[in-house]
Amino acid sequence: MRRDDAASRLLDYDLCVHIFTASAGMVGVCLTVIGIIRVVISLRKADLFVDDLLAGDAILYLAACLLAYWALRTRHHKRNHRVERIADVVFLVALTLTAVSAGLITWAISVR
Repeated sequence: MRRDDAASRLLDYDLCVHIFTASAGMVGVCLTVIGIIRVVISLRKADLFVDDLLAGDAILYLAACLLAYWALRTRHHKRNHRVERIADVVFLVALTLTAVSAGLITWAISVR
């Protein structure tokens, strides 16, 4: 095995571990924010759709977490890279959706 291959595999493994841990934590963050938003909605008697958006976001983070776990457990090198890339893309989409949700929450709070 070449040194570049070994370093690449170690880097891929490290990235996969980070996606796994970060996305698992973000599922909890999304659920916490959904709970807080539900309290705000009940106090203000106003309905926001951002809690639905965050629920979808939590599902995307869960998918990224499961894909990263699958990539960590896969022994086949080609399949590992494929699953790893999918986990990476799903994580980045979820991260973007989190930023959009944060903007919508900020806008909804400042408008009322």
